[in-house]
Amino acid sequence: MNPEIKDLIEVSRYYGQDKAYVIAGGGNTSYKNEKQLWIKASGINLGNIDENGFCVLDRAKLNDIPNQEFSDDPVKREEEVKNALMNSRVDPGSGLRPSVETSLHNLFSYNFVVHTHSTLVNGLMCSNQAEQKTKEIFGKEVLFVPYSDPGYILFKIIAEKIAQYNQKFNRDPQIVLIQNHGIFVAADTTDEIKGIYAGVETKLKSTFETFPESEELSVSAKMAEVLPAVRMLLSEEKLKVATAFNSSWIANFITGKDTFNKGIASPFNPDQMVYCLSEYLFVESEGTAEEIVSETQSKIEEFRNRRGIMPKIIFIQNEGVIAVEDSAVSVSYLKDMVNDFCQITQLTENFGGSHPLTPKQVEFIENWEVENYRKKVSLGGKAQGSLENKTVIVTGAAQGFGAGIAEILFKEGANIVVADLNEEKGKEFAGQLNAKGTKNKAYFLPVNVAEAASVESLVQQTVLYFGGLDVMISNAGILHAGSLDEMEQKTFELMTTVNYTGYFLCAKYAQKVMKIQHRYKPDFYMDIIQINSKSGLKGSNKNFAYAGGKFGGIGLTQSFALELMPFHIKVNSICPGNYFDGPLWSDPEKGLFVQYLEAGKVPGAKTIADVKAFYEAQVPAGRGCTPLDVAKAIFYVIDQQYETGQAVPVTGGQNMLK
Repeated sequence: MNPEIKDLIEVSRYYGQDKAYVIAGGGNTSYKNEKQLWIKASGINLGNIDENGFCVLDRAKLNDIPNQEFSDDPVKREEEVKNALMNSRVDPGSGLRPSVETSLHNLFSYNFVVHTHSTLVNGLMCSNQAEQKTKEIFGKEVLFVPYSDPGYILFKIIAEKIAQYNQKFNRDPQIVLIQNHGIFVAADTTDEIKGIYAGVETKLKSTFETFPESEELSVSAKMAEVLPAVRMLLSEEKLKVATAFNSSWIANFITGKDTFNKGIASPFNPDQMVYCLSEYLFVESEGTAEEIVSETQSKIEEFRNRRGIMPKIIFIQNEGVIAVEDSAVSVSYLKDMVNDFCQITQLTENFGGSHPLTPKQVEFIENWEVENYRKKVSLGGKAQGSLENKTVIVTGAAQGFGAGIAEILFKEGANIVVADLNEEKGKEFAGQLNAKGTKNKAYFLPVNVAEAASVESLVQQTVLYFGGLDVMISNAGILHAGSLDEMEQKTFELMTTVNYTGYFLCAKYAQKVMKIQHRYKPDFYMDIIQINSKSGLKGSNKNFAYAGGKFGGIGLTQSFALELMPFHIKVNSICPGNYFDGPLWSDPEKGLFVQYLEAGKVPGAKTIADVKAFYEAQVPAGRGCTPLDVAKAIFYVIDQQYETGQAVPVTGGQNMLK
């Protein structure tokens, strides 16, 4: 890799990882030499781009595009221009599609070009005084371009303006500001690019007496009741992911319908429309959660009947925003976009007020194939697995059996809440799952399953983050072996509280959300699953505290199943055999092998290896249970719609149903 491409990757990630400049698949960067141009391919995320994310084009072919004849029909013209760009690729077999702004990048004589949709810059560019203030703040050496439909026409306008600029200053501009769009910065080094951007930011901020800072605001418990209902209402063809949020930017515009309509009802730029659509719902209701849902349902139906699609953004008066999309990653982009355009609206007040796109400009973007393609690539298109978009809580998921189960479910497309007391390991594990780059997400939440308030908070925060709860897996548990002579009451009660009461609390708070979901989507099935044990099927010598809690757990499962099946909530227990390779058994200091050796539970055993061999010999399958074995049972339980109240053994034949 040559050093210039390394610099291009570094500067791309520098701005791509900063939401103040780039959100989702927006923005683009390029490097050129005399013969070739490297530009970020359409839909590729700048934040994690590598050498394979750049489309390489032949500059001789790019230079010829302005000389070609194209149709006067806008749709045909943009298709012809797209094909001309595609034919300029050095390696057509790469499958990469060059950015629609490739020809703009090729115009500049400088080596590097970085184009972003900076929030601060768009506070000026989306204002009524954009052109006037640009001249006042930056002088004549910054090129301002009035809004034009993006694509070939915009390219021709900018090409003409750059030529005029060059005649006047004997060089190309290094800063181009485009109304209702963003900023282009060009230079021969990436350090110079960064310096120019920093200067632009400093000058813009200096125009404010007090620069408004953002503050994330919490949403009320009422939204945790509204959100699961709205998610189900919008999940007609495919299960959706949703989130609820609020911020100081947003709060200013949702006090009433007038403030909403005057402030943020109309879009400012193409990115906003590509991801959020051009129209948003505003629910003018401060009633109960049920009343808000009823009003939202009416507005959703009206929107769908009028536009033929479902809304993605719903503002709730004085409560916050609901964003709904086809994946967790998509929803996170929507959240960023909403905060961005609300911030832009507030910033425009410093420059004469907001200047949204006209209805005609909106119509062009809505029908532009290029932007629809970019969105499709950046959000991903194909289904992920059998659990796609299901929200799953796994307690005790920071390590061991729980982590193994969570990882397998994540691979099948589930959005996983890693719930655990161990915050350090839980966050680390969630980060590892998210680093896989899939459309689903993992999220760590702390929980003590022995405390009602903690479990209630876990469920509420899960709902606000992912939109609902489809599967609750009560996996967290503790085990301290010992005989009647050795077991203290305090230890017995702790194990019972965690292993038995903890399951009750998980079921109690999960079913409240699931009942709401059932009310608005009656054909949707949900699951509460306890990870029990073979010790819940058969007594365990000198392990009565653990076995007793697990026996009781099966009693809870059967009882919960009878109560909840009318709401399509299935309740089942999975009873695994021993997971010999996990920390519960193999921890060198406090694992069960150590405990059982010290407690003398295995006659004649002198080493940990003796204890392990003893237990493996008891399994007809000849090995311990694994997370994959358990996950397969979980998949069965979730997939079927008829069985509930069951204790499913996964013991390698060690325990058989009678």
